[in-house]
Amino acid sequence: MENRIRILGVPVDDVDMDEAVEKIEGLVRAGRPSYVVTPNVDHLMRLQRDPEFRRIYESSACSLADGMPILWAGKTLGTPLKAKVSGSDLFPNLCDKAAKMGHGVFFLGGREGAARKAASVMRSRYPGLRVVGTYCPPMGFERDASENAKIVRMILNSGADIVFVGLGSPKQEKWIDRFHSQYGASVSIGVGVTFEFVSGMVRRAPLWMQRTGLEWCWRLLMEPGRLWKRYLVDDMAFFWLLLREKMAVRKPS
Repeated sequence: MENRIRILGVPVDDVDMDEAVEKIEGLVRAGRPSYVVTPNVDHLMRLQRDPEFRRIYESSACSLADGMPILWAGKTLGTPLKAKVSGSDLFPNLCDKAAKMGHGVFFLGGREGAARKAASVMRSRYPGLRVVGTYCPPMGFERDASENAKIVRMILNSGADIVFVGLGSPKQEKWIDRFHSQYGASVSIGVGVTFEFVSGMVRRAPLWMQRTGLEWCWRLLMEPGRLWKRYLVDDMAFFWLLLREKMAVRKPS
């Protein structure tokens, strides 16, 4: 893909928000089932030890830098990126574009009521937006063949062009990889906790924290029991791996 660089071996597209929206609009027009990924530090660390997750990333139609640390990493490696394009910021921009173009969108996942409330908020914010379906699957649904078949039928029958999946990573990416060609929407994208942000169920970090790369700190303060190990243990190796890659780039051939 044009303008695609690699950070720790992971593909990332060098685009800003407007370019990302237009790239995804092109995927919708193409009409072939595809998906978008949004690498952050946690994803990059998971990709080091999960071959299936890495394969999914390699096969993505678009890979967008979700977080300031990804931009810092690109600059450190001598391959700077234009902008952060997080899933939570991309979501309203794509809904705006979908409303203008008449595309149908489907919201899958989130805690009970989040997708439905997010749909109401988005419809009021972007008049004409066609939310063609919302669904909150039960816990463990990804292991239930009948439940997965039901969801595939729901999306297929809805005629959705874009499917937003809020299941958390890597569950959402792995689910999309398994089923996106069956339900046939042109674009699927994992958006994590975005439905909860939009619905007001979860408070997002203040803008100054988002812009300075401290959104992870806010998330940790909001959910310390669930996120402390991810941010304070698992993801710390990111800086060592980045340093190692920088040193490898500097070595003479």
